[in-house]
Amino acid sequence: MDKNIVLEWFRFADTDLTAAEYLCSLYPQPIEIICYHCQQAAEKYLKGYLIYKGVLEPPKIHNLDVLCDMCEVYDISFDAIQKYCETLTLYGVQPRYPHEVLIEESDMHKAIEYAKQIEPMMRARKDLEQ
Repeated sequence: MDKNIVLEWFRFADTDLTAAEYLCSLYPQPIEIICYHCQQAAEKYLKGYLIYKGVLEPPKIHNLDVLCDMCEVYDISFDAIQKYCETLTLYGVQPRYPHEVLIEESDMHKAIEYAKQIEPMMRARKDLEQ
């Protein structure tokens, strides 16, 4: 496992989460894009964790449920974020196209909250920086 690759995945995830938070300050808020960035952050945290655990090439999927299940093989505590992954998965593809899914402001706030709940799990495993 190359720790620099893992850290790069986490850095990209951090960037997506930061972008989502920044976009909240715009008016009107680009709700769909904010939710998309939250899904992307979670996806990158999970894939980074899989690489950390020795998975050389995480699957090229956007389904966070599957990625979370894969992480749970290494750490049962991933079960605690399964519901967040289920919700965020919806924002991986559909919001990028018109009329695919109706997302409201309350969904956007949940997406940010859920992505932030996944991020600390990844930080807890980021002993690579030490």
